Amino acid sequence: MSDPTLALRDLVAPPHPPLFLGVDGGGTKTLAVVVDAAGRERGRGMAGGANYNALGLDAALANLHAAVRAALAAAQATPPAAIAWIGLAGVDRAADRALLLPHLAPLARAVHLSNDAELALSALPAGVGVALIAGTGSIALGRDPAGVTARAGGWGHILGDEGSGYDIGRRALQAALRASDGRGPTSSLLPRILARWELPTADALLNRVYPAGDKADIAALAPLVLDAAADGDAAARAIIRRAAAELAVAASAVARALTFHDGRVPLALGGALLVHAVPLREEVLRRLRRALDLGPVAVVDQPAWSAARAAREMAAASLARSVSPGS
Repeated sequence: MSDPTLALRDLVAPPHPPLFLGVDGGGTKTLAVVVDAAGRERGRGMAGGANYNALGLDAALANLHAAVRAALAAAQATPPAAIAWIGLAGVDRAADRALLLPHLAPLARAVHLSNDAELALSALPAGVGVALIAGTGSIALGRDPAGVTARAGGWGHILGDEGSGYDIGRRALQAALRASDGRGPTSSLLPRILARWELPTADALLNRVYPAGDKADIAALAPLVLDAAADGDAAARAIIRRAAAELAVAASAVARALTFHDGRVPLALGGALLVHAVPLREEVLRRLRRALDLGPVAVVDQPAWSAARAAREMAAASLARSVSPGS
């Protein structure tokens, strides 16, 4: 991750007071947030998903532009913003950036494009540290002061996503069915799942899950598993412990691939599970504190807002460099 190249002329005499844009474009929704030069939120806009690999380029760009226009309209402004940090699901390679950046150029005079998971790093000073994301999927990534980057996980629900909502939901379904046919210990997971999905018997799960179970639908079972674990269900507690262990291993792998000057690792936690499921988050932090020398920990519940404020800081840093002695 590197800052966009900014010229001093790009920050002088804009068509309206400078506004800074953050965009969180996921598979199902896109949120754009605009802040002013003081870091105050001035507007936000919502639209459908922006993962072009899943939706197609035209549909993803239409949703992205709609969210940005709505956010700027709420701020009584029109494109371009001064600087944008745009995080999109499906942006993993240089080829993705090369394809998308020309279409994003009208949105801001300088655009920083990254994977949506990277937005969590915007909550850490200078974007340095490790970000651990757990929602429907899971991934860990990081950046050290030298600009070296690393990632672990993020391989999708078939090859990976350990500790994610989907992983927890799938394991809960397996544990429920093992209990149902006597291969596993008695558990409250089956009646809880049947009640949530309004199904009469375990057999009805087949038609609900096959031929291709909806990832978000299965991931949405994770809060149910957390509730069962809090009530003492042994199977549910084992699932949550395993999820916490997998997430901690991913974050630790990234941290050990990077070099932090004082040895302390700043950490950002994002995704619905780590933001809202406090028991899971606390278990992950307990494991990480045993494995690493953790620095400050940020819980990122609004990555688009955080990215907008980080874009503002990019502008300030660029301006300072431009007017420094000898520049």
